Amino acid sequence: MSSAAFHSVHLPKLTLPQGISRTFPSLENRSFRLLLSGLLVSGTGGWIQRIAQDWLVLTMTDSPTAVGVVTAFQFVPTLLLGLHGGLLADRFPKRTILLATQVSMALTAAALAALTLSGAVQVWHVFGLAFVLGVVAAVDNPTRQSFVSEVVTGPQLPNAISLVSCTFQIGAMTGPVIGGVLMSTMGAGYAFAVNAATFVGPIVALSLMRDTGHRPGAATAAGAATAPATGVDTAQTVQVSASQVAASDVPASPRVRDGLAYALHTPNVLWPVVMVGAFGFFTISLPVTLAAFAKNEFHTGASGLGLLNAMVAVGALGGALATARRTRPLRLRTVGYAAWALAVALLLAAGARYQLLFTLVLVLVGAANLGFLTKAQSLVQLAAVDHLRGRVVGIYMLVFIGSGAIGGPVVGWLAEAHGARIALLASGAVPAVVTAVVTHRLARRADLRLGLTAVSVRLPRPSVVPRNH
Repeated sequence: MSSAAFHSVHLPKLTLPQGISRTFPSLENRSFRLLLSGLLVSGTGGWIQRIAQDWLVLTMTDSPTAVGVVTAFQFVPTLLLGLHGGLLADRFPKRTILLATQVSMALTAAALAALTLSGAVQVWHVFGLAFVLGVVAAVDNPTRQSFVSEVVTGPQLPNAISLVSCTFQIGAMTGPVIGGVLMSTMGAGYAFAVNAATFVGPIVALSLMRDTGHRPGAATAAGAATAPATGVDTAQTVQVSASQVAASDVPASPRVRDGLAYALHTPNVLWPVVMVGAFGFFTISLPVTLAAFAKNEFHTGASGLGLLNAMVAVGALGGALATARRTRPLRLRTVGYAAWALAVALLLAAGARYQLLFTLVLVLVGAANLGFLTKAQSLVQLAAVDHLRGRVVGIYMLVFIGSGAIGGPVVGWLAEAHGARIALLASGAVPAVVTAVVTHRLARRADLRLGLTAVSVRLPRPSVVPRNH
């Protein structure tokens, strides 16, 4: 069916129940519902492939380090191209870019399925296709994240961002289970084939969308007003930064460094990104650590690995739903509290000696991880002005995924050389130190502002001495 034919299709108007409409107001948007449904399908397929890919490499090499190297190959392209992916998202129609990336990822999964089913697959094939997938994802990630704010605007945007996280976690909850069953009964090749088929969902959804045309980077006052409307801390700093970048109604110059300058001078972007980078170094490779737990600690095989990942996803889904229901303004200190919760949950999991207790604590890890990442990403998107949002989100994804690319081999080496439990302990301890430094710095700045305010209140007004004439 052609694109024109897709656009001629009119879906019946959906009336949501009043309770759902109040809790998830962004679902009233037809285009967002289409986007969400497509992401749910492809997100599930992505997790099926992630679990199958990790287990395939582990069984072929018997090396957690090799699994970490696959993670690195998949995420290293974001280090090289992530900022330019955000620039593309700001310059070209996002829906068109997303259609191209979904088709490309489907072809990559199909190629891996064909190699595996034919029995010709080798480790270097997995490495190479993971790198190709990473190149496509370097463009897809910032485009997809910033596209949400093009489909949904105004006060519904935080709710929409949280629901996108919900779909990801639903996929993360069901995908590992489906992947484990497919690997146990049919083999990894069929898991890759199923992932290739799931991309039909987002391709159809994107083709059916209407009224999501590209809005070129118009630097308007509305963009600068985004941050104060959310009630975030240091709103005045965000306004000043926005006014510096958006000084006129002339479209912004297509430069990566504009987004970098904005991020460095906007606290509501800078500090969440710093904390996300510290956690991303370890938590993106959590499936690598869990694979080592399943194989070497608990000896539960592929089905056990699927269960561990599913428990993380169950907690993450609960965290996503709780975050989506949040109505209070999002503040920088809220992100700090969420970071502390994640660090504590990871340390508790590292200390859980028994399999049942470890599995239950993973629910807390999933909830805390999702809560932290959703709050950090929401704050970054809400603090970004419209014409720089793609580049700012690109910076966020660069730090998050790029740190995971570097951390993948490190976490894999820790699990191989010192055991999965030490790798998980480091995953909580190191980000906890970074979080402590960031929150201490923010607290000192807050005390300084309060002190200056108090001094200014106590100072007497200078008396006016009349001049002698």
